Amino acid sequence: MEAKDTVLEVMNKEGKPLSAGQVAEKSGLDRKDVDKAMKALKEEELIVSPKRCYWEPKK
Repeated sequence: MEAKDTVLEVMNKEGKPLSAGQVAEKSGLDRKDVDKAMKALKEEELIVSPKRCYWEPKK
């Protein structure tokens, strides 16, 4: 499974906006991998930021 898929899975499971650090902690991925995955997800417009530094899947 790609890091992007893992990040989205964690975000969907939690059901609330998460920071990159929280995603890394809950997924077991390295923080750098989470940052790269989140950057790609932002570019693909699959995640949105309801407040600064917190992200959630686009509804």
